[in-house]
Formats: sequence, structure tokens, C-alpha cells
Amino acid sequence: MSWLLQLYKTYDVNLDQVGKTVKKGEDREYTLLPISHTTQNAHVEVTLDEDGDLLRAEVLNKESTVIPCTEEAASRSGSKVAPYPLHDKLSYVAGDFVKYGGKIKNENDVPFDAYIKKLGEWANSPYATEKVKCIYTYLNRGRLIEDLVNAQVLVVDEHQHLIEKWDKKYEDQFGEKPTIFSSGATDQFSVFVRFNVDLPESLDDVWKDKEMYESFINFYHGKLGQDDICYVMGDRRPSTERHANKIRHAADKAKLISANDNTGFTFRGRFKTSGEAVGISYEVSQKAHNALKWLIHRQGKTIDNRVFLVWSHDHKSMVPNPDDDAVDFMRHSNRGFERDPETGHLFAAEVKKAITGYQHDLMYQPEVNILVLDSATTGRMAVLYYRNINKELYLNRLVEWHNSCAWEHRYRREEKELVVFYGAPATKDIAFAAYGPKASEKVIKGLMERLLPCIVDKRQVPRDIVRSAFHRASNPVSMERWEWEKTLSIACALIRKMLNEKKEEWNVPLDNTITDRSYLFGRLLAVADVLERGALGKDEPRATNAIRYMNSFAKNPSRTWKTIQESLQPYQAKLGTKATRLSRLIDEISDQFDVSDFNNTPLTEKYLLGFYSQRRELYKKKEEVTIS
Repeated sequence: MSWLLQLYKTYDVNLDQVGKTVKKGEDREYTLLPISHTTQNAHVEVTLDEDGDLLRAEVLNKESTVIPCTEEAASRSGSKVAPYPLHDKLSYVAGDFVKYGGKIKNENDVPFDAYIKKLGEWANSPYATEKVKCIYTYLNRGRLIEDLVNAQVLVVDEHQHLIEKWDKKYEDQFGEKPTIFSSGATDQFSVFVRFNVDLPESLDDVWKDKEMYESFINFYHGKLGQDDICYVMGDRRPSTERHANKIRHAADKAKLISANDNTGFTFRGRFKTSGEAVGISYEVSQKAHNALKWLIHRQGKTIDNRVFLVWSHDHKSMVPNPDDDAVDFMRHSNRGFERDPETGHLFAAEVKKAITGYQHDLMYQPEVNILVLDSATTGRMAVLYYRNINKELYLNRLVEWHNSCAWEHRYRREEKELVVFYGAPATKDIAFAAYGPKASEKVIKGLMERLLPCIVDKRQVPRDIVRSAFHRASNPVSMERWEWEKTLSIACALIRKMLNEKKEEWNVPLDNTITDRSYLFGRLLAVADVLERGALGKDEPRATNAIRYMNSFAKNPSRTWKTIQESLQPYQAKLGTKATRLSRLIDEISDQFDVSDFNNTPLTEKYLLGFYSQRRELYKKKEEVTIS
């Protein structure tokens, strides 16, 4: 339950954000909802004056609206009659719904009767505002559809019944298709109506008015269930057994907390009631779920409906994501690389500088929360991973990851310009290297979940991920050159991380003192590649023999090297004296082998490090090769 407590605290710390709608892109927005409120897409807006008379009505384009909500209304489905307290569908808010062709499933349970009764209780309570009273006065007259028809918002046929769906046969009567049929409602009977009131002393819209929020919260508080022990707060509060859905998006039916003893047997055999298994107060449930929805829309990452969320209590506090690559890590700290570091020591210094940007408020907000959510079915959601960690420790873990898994990378990020940087790759790019760019989102989210404990809890990187990236990097002919270059550098980063876990220190710059056979074979392959590429020229697109035989070379290095070396002779002859330096380098590297090591035993991952470092060293003094 600790994640619920942290979400509850997050809500209380951000009370100044309650009710504020924030735009995210052109078509997305999010709100930290008040308790006892939810959001619905409205299709029609009705505006009243201070006497409760209609001023105007207009069609909307599915505008998200904050509305009051009871526990029953939040979970209504099918034929169940459970009205929202203020804004609702036409069948609930229109007293003349049946008169205009609306169908009621149960004449003894009329939606409008239930709605107007509950609205009247609120309007006549001590907590009612003038706006609530005006809306109640108007709707109690039972002529909403009549007014909307007269205002040409809704349209009727020759029988004075609402036209359910638009048909071309009505074009002679109405001309162009009425706007209401383009509002997003499935039909006119399903239109969702929101109400507004023009008052001189209150200019806020009803769904944005904090006084309205407080009015309903105070009114509804007196109608909550009996007090019971809240397992989150440890005291007695009004309890609830109904908890929120719509956590990841508006159509999300999965719940984090639920009990269904009739079909799921979630508690039978251990407890008599679900309340004996766990008790959560209404206030805690509302605040925690509303904070979670807000955080997911604000800063969560969703892949195939799996949510990865990192947050601290204060929305102003800077918290880097564990799956950021080095470029994002620096950018979010308001720092960039002053230059491309060539050694791990230089990069470590840059990371420390960046971390100071995150650490300035450690005394103010010392905790970071990491949460992973997903649902196996449409109705149930689970917390797959949760960590509440000291912020300083969390930042130190990120520093260690970005230092130990760092390598030099040259690839395009998000279809943008070529980026050359030194640091740790993003977890999504690691999935790219391990499983290819066509990997499904299911595979990607699984890999990200497996890597999260490696970053936050310092667990070892799974060996199957490293091996998969290693094998793909050893098979360059199976992919385009830019894809292989990206896979190669990410594979090197993972290999370096794996070796660091074994207390072995490896870096990008070439180390001529290393005599490991795999590293030396990798160097030989790099020299052969550069020599042949120099003879072919930049305009020749075909791969060199070193690249073509790379996969075979990793499995049978001695035998394949003989083939590669023989294929080099024509290119050495073509280059003449220009090949002397590289030919001499091949001899120097060969001399570093122990005689017994020059065999066909498959190479370890270290050969990729030797290949990358040697090739980088050879190209260092030449013009940078452009990766297309």
C-alpha cells in the first residue's frame, strides 16, 4: 500500500494544480481532478442566466469536461440507473426525453426522476451555490429538449421525435447535415450535456469553478459510507469498495483495486467480506487515483498499455527518467555536453555536473517513486514494479548506470539529425539493438521492465539481452549500414556494462597493451575493413570482405581471417605505399598473439570492443565517415 500513500501525498502537495487543465500537444490535455469528480466528453453546452432561464445553447466537439461524480455513477453500466450529479446524458437531464421519442427500459426507474431528485437534494442543501440552484430551477421545468430543438441544436422528424442518426432523406428538410451529428455522439439520444451559468459575481465556467468543486465535495461527504479502518493512513475514515478506472486513458476499464467474490473468488476462503481483506478510505482512493491519472498523462511513458512512471511529490522537482539516454539525461538537467568526451573520466565529470542540477533540492524533496503498471485483462490492472527510493541514492544509481554502460554512439534520434555522443543508450534503443527495429511493443515493454531493476537496484544486465545484441552486431549484412552502426555501439555499451560487473575496466579509446585474443582478433578485422574501404573509396556502397565475413569470423576466427587476408592482397596492391602503414599494423597486432591463441575457438564479446576501438582510431585523423 506504500504506492497509494505516496500518490496520496503527491495529491496533497499539488493542491494548487487541482482543476487546472493543461494542454499537451494539439489534441491532448490533462487535469488533476478534484475528489468526487471525473471527466466526460460533452457534445452540447447549455448556458443559463441568473434566473434559471435559457440564454443560449451550442454544439461542442467532444470537449473534455470536469464533472461531479458519485461512486454509483462512476461504475454504472448497462441498464443500471445511476445519474451523475450535474452534467449527464440527455436521457437523465431532459424531463421531456420520452415525449421526443426517447425509450426508457423500466418505467418504474426513470433516469430523469432519479437525476432530478439527487440534484434537488444538492440544490436544497446548505452547501449549494447559486449556479447549482439555477441549473436545478431550469431542469425542473422538464423542457430541455424542446428548448434545444427551438435553438436548432437538436433536430426532430415529422413526428416530432429526435432523429436518431442522420440519413440523406432528411437533406430536403434540413439542407446541410446538422452540426450535432458531427459532435462525436453516437446518436442524438446519447448526447452528453454540460451546463453553465452566467452570473455577474462569478465569471468562471461551472466545470472550472473551484467553489462548485467544494460545494459538491462537502455535500457528498455526508453521504459516504460508514467509517472503517483505512489501511493506508492507519485511522478511521469513510470507506469505499468502489475504486476508479480510466487510469491510463478515458476508455480504460481496468482497476487497480477491486473485489469480485461471485466470479473471481479474490477473497473467499480467507475472509467473509472484501473489507476484511483490505480497507481503503474514500478520500485516499480518490486522491491517489486522481494523482496517478494526472502523473501518467503528464510524464508517464506508455508502451503497449504498460505504464512506466517516475515522479517525486513536487511537480516542480526535476527527476530524470531511468530509461533516458545520455543526451536526454543532460538536457533534462539543463546541461549539454560542452564537447564530446573521449574517455570515461571526462564523461564522468560531465555527469557529475549534470547531477548537480537535480540535487539542488535534495533537502526539500528527498524521495523518488518508480511505478510500472499493466493489465492482463480488460478489468484488472497490477503493479508490476514499485520502488520508493531516496532521491540522492536514485541519482547516484543513475550516475553509476550512465558511467558503466557508456559508449560512443553515432546515430539519428527520433528521425532527427545525426547525433554523436558518449554515454548510456536509452532502454528503448537497447531493445532496438537486441531485437531489431521491427520488434513489437510487447517485446520492448518487456525488455524495459527487465532493465529497470538493473538501473535502479544495480542488478546485473540479463545475459540474453547482451548476447542478442552481440549476435545482431556480428551480422552486419542482415541490416542497413546505419542500423548496424547503431546496433554495434549499443552492443559495445552493454558488453562494457557486463564486463564492469565482473570488475573489468574497458573504454572506447584503443588500448594497445591488451593481449586478450578476442580483442586482438577484433582489431585485425577493423584494420582489414579500413584498408579495403580505403581502396574502394567512399562512393562504392558495397560492404567490405571484413564486414561480409564478420559473422563467420566471430565463430571461426583463425580460418576466416586467412580468407579475409587473402582477399586483401588486390587492395594492398592497388593502394601501393598507402597500404604500408595498415599492413605493418596487421603484423604488429599478429605479433601480440600467443601462438596457442590463434585458433578457431569462437570469439567472446570483447572482439566487438577491439573492432570498434581500432576502427575509430584509424578514422580519427581522417574525415568523419557520414552515416546515411
